[in-house]
Amino acid sequence: MPETDSSDDAIENGDEPDDGELSRETVQRAERLTRLAREAVDDAEADAYREDRADLLADHDFRARVREEDTGATLVLHPDEWVERVAPEEQRDEGGETAEVRIRTERIEDTGRAVEVSLSGPGDPDDWDSVEKHNRDIAEEVRREHGRVHGDNVAAFADFMGNHYARPVESATSTEVAEFLEEYFPRNAWPTEKQRAVVEESIDLVFEVAND
Repeated sequence: MPETDSSDDAIENGDEPDDGELSRETVQRAERLTRLAREAVDDAEADAYREDRADLLADHDFRARVREEDTGATLVLHPDEWVERVAPEEQRDEGGETAEVRIRTERIEDTGRAVEVSLSGPGDPDDWDSVEKHNRDIAEEVRREHGRVHGDNVAAFADFMGNHYARPVESATSTEVAEFLEEYFPRNAWPTEKQRAVVEESIDLVFEVAND
């Protein structure tokens, strides 16, 4: 089973203390969700990824915008306090996303708090591809050894860990497992009654198979 979170574990895993800054892991998750939104095939899917990104950053009082330039697109993450709301008639499109706020430069005290990530060039980093393959392999092994219902549940967990955290399924913490069970699974997996009845057992099988 996953380990219980602690402050030391959080720092080691890339989570930051509550000091008003973003950790590397949070930035990577925001980038991942932005790329998924830009690559989505329909508006509803893109909006869902952007909402996930907004929720992620809101926990740290940050927000995101995409800046389009001749050299390519850049994801900008900055403190929420730097911006003000824009009236609907003044809103414009930026990188496929509606800009509902504008930066107020007089509110910026430390530009170093902002984070910029280039979205140009190749897509996701290579390690995300390897994580995706690894997680799919775990799901298929569970399916072979324990049946379709458990396999479908673990496939949903693989999607969750890959899309939201870009990490192997067996690295999930207890907090992340709870997030999957309580939020992602009922909303996004469209589970059957059989799946709902055994989903916690399915997660246990993830760690059993991965640690064999």
